[in-house]
Amino acid sequence: MLDFSQFSGLVLFMFILTAGFWLLIFLLTFVVPYWIGGTIWENFKLKREAKKASEGK
Repeated sequence: MLDFSQFSGLVLFMFILTAGFWLLIFLLTFVVPYWIGGTIWENFKLKREAKKASEGK
């Protein structure tokens, strides 16, 4: 049987483990694709502007 300090340590460990798991899931499903998509979109816009500038000269 666990005493209170062991139980509270276990609960804290499980909370940190669970929070880390859900943070990892959130980062992999929302943040990273948004970051990659934004980078691709910005590069596309820069190339399009450079192409318009070179055609205008």
